[in-house]
Parts: sequence; structure tokens; C-alpha cells
Amino acid sequence: MKNTIKLLALAAAMSLATAASAQQSAGTWLGTLGVNKITPKVDSGDVSAPALPGTKADVGTDTKPRFAIAYMLTDNVAAELDLGLPYKHDLIGDGAIKGTGKLGTAQVLPPTAFVQYRFLPANAVFRPYVGLGLTYAMFQKETGSAQLTALLNTGGPGTTYKLDDKMALSYQIGGTVRINDKWFVDATVIKTKLKTKVSFSTGQTQDVRLDPLAVSVSIGYNFKGF
Repeated sequence: MKNTIKLLALAAAMSLATAASAQQSAGTWLGTLGVNKITPKVDSGDVSAPALPGTKADVGTDTKPRFAIAYMLTDNVAAELDLGLPYKHDLIGDGAIKGTGKLGTAQVLPPTAFVQYRFLPANAVFRPYVGLGLTYAMFQKETGSAQLTALLNTGGPGTTYKLDDKMALSYQIGGTVRINDKWFVDATVIKTKLKTKVSFSTGQTQDVRLDPLAVSVSIGYNFKGF
């Protein structure tokens, strides 16, 4: 009887060890859902003539839900796809027109695909990781304000504008903390090197480097197969 109990205890321990080691091991899917704040680090060019020299722009921050799905190709290498809702950013006067307020708004949807390297063993409580990826920034619903019209087309019809969609490199650093065999907490910081061009209905253009910094915290769930 004692031997039977010992064998059952050993089997249970081995089962738990196997389950723990399965988290973030090869063949595991990792799904995360959380909040993400994007802060553009803007380096603005001037609006082309006949705008006032030094007519620049800044871009405001936005926070939205973030969903990501990753697949462990090996115990240490993963492929991840980041998705979410469109982010809405304010376009704000800067440079020679600093203080003029909001010039417009625009939405951007930036799906990103990463290849990641996750450090430490698959069953580690804390696993830091780094990633390199491609972001495709899709701009939509650009809307100009009355202030933009006053600056670029005084007395004329409302000024509109369009931002060019762009592909950009993204760099990622993050980490996961295991709660149990299925659940974990994920935190990540993503820097994207993004430059785009603004085309106004007046025929003027403006080059803007956005270089957004994204910071997110999520809850995650790992599973094998579908």
C-alpha cells in the first residue's frame, strides 16, 4: 500500500512537472489581451510653400485594447502577430504655429508581425524576450479642423489631408511572468521607426517622422493546438 501511494505521488509530481514545462515550449500558442498606449516621438518637417516657414506638427497619444497571438516555433523562438483597434491621434500645431491647437485627427491601424527570442527555460516563472518585426501603418479617417483651414486655405473651402500608409521596422523588448500552468502576465515595449508623408487638399505636403513608442500590459493564456 505504501509503495502504491509513493508511485501515485511520483506520477502526480511528474504530471505537474510536464504541465509546467509545456508552458511556452515548442508547439504552444500564447494569446494575450491588454491595454496599449502609443506615444509618437515626432520629428516634423515643414509644410511646403506657401505655408509660413516653420509650420510643423505634433501628434497626440492614444490608448486602446491590444490583442496578440504567438506560436512557439522552438522552446526559445516564437512568431507573434499584434492586432487591435484603430488608434485615434490628434494633429497639433507646432514650430512657428505652436499654440494654435488641434489641426485635425487621424486613425491608424498598425498590425505588426514579430520574430521573438525568449530567454530562459520554457517553464521559467519569468521569461524576458526581444523581438524584431514589421509594422504596416494604415491611416484612415483623416479629418481637418477649422484651424487647419484658417492656416492653409484662409477664406476657402475646408482643408483635408491624407497620410501615406507605410511599412516600418519595429523593435520589441518584454517579459512574461507565469501565474500558473495556463495563465501569465505579459508586459512589452515596442519602438517603431515610422516616417510618412502628409498630402493636403491645397496641394501642399509635409514629411513627418512619427517613431511611436508603444507600452502595453496584458493577461495571457497558453494552450497546445486548437
